[in-house]
Amino acid sequence: MTSLPDAARLAWWGTAWLRGHVVTDLLLDAVTGDDAVHEVRDPADGGTPTSLLDVLLDVRNGGGDSLGLALPTEGDLVGLGGPSALNLDAVEVGEAAVCGPAGIALVPHRVGRAVLWRRHVAARRQVPDVGEADRGLRAALLDSAAALAALDVARWRPDVADELMDLRRTAVLDAPDGTPARCVELAARGLRCEAIVDLALADEGGAVTALEMAARRDALRPLDRAARRAVVAACSPEVWPD
Repeated sequence: MTSLPDAARLAWWGTAWLRGHVVTDLLLDAVTGDDAVHEVRDPADGGTPTSLLDVLLDVRNGGGDSLGLALPTEGDLVGLGGPSALNLDAVEVGEAAVCGPAGIALVPHRVGRAVLWRRHVAARRQVPDVGEADRGLRAALLDSAAALAALDVARWRPDVADELMDLRRTAVLDAPDGTPARCVELAARGLRCEAIVDLALADEGGAVTALEMAARRDALRPLDRAARRAVVAACSPEVWPD
């Protein structure tokens, strides 16, 4: 089964709870999974621990009915609208759950089997819509596959070539009621493409020269960017299709 990032899981299941599609026990079980504990701390109030449920109640009281996903990297803050404290923390971890209307964001930090969510103030953000993200992922996949073929990917990473050939195989994601099927499928494809990027870059020793290493990274950069946008759109209810 394909695994969602922590913030994506909270975005999907937190939204389902806020919209009345799932009960509290199911929400907490889905978000916590096999982890020992999840707790929230807000640096602004001295870091006193609180619960995810308390934060979701704050989202509701602040006028929000959903949480969305951000998957930022340095130079590409997709899913974030600031401020800088949130951006810096989220880039360090690579993900965040955000509700701009309520001005709340949560960034997950894993410590062993525990997850400490840091609470931040969040500004409103812009997110690519699902159709745009889907088209971008398909185009980037075609371009990256052609570029990798030119680099003879089958020679230096046959497992990457196999994954590219097998993208039509359906991945399984556990999504709550109320999540559009199109978004579940898009998230699964985006996560698989991210996994292909990681796999292709895991063994730089397969490249003979520094020029080939740079060419490999250049071939994969558009796919990584498009894959993150696809997962962000699929896990951001404010841009879900009606």
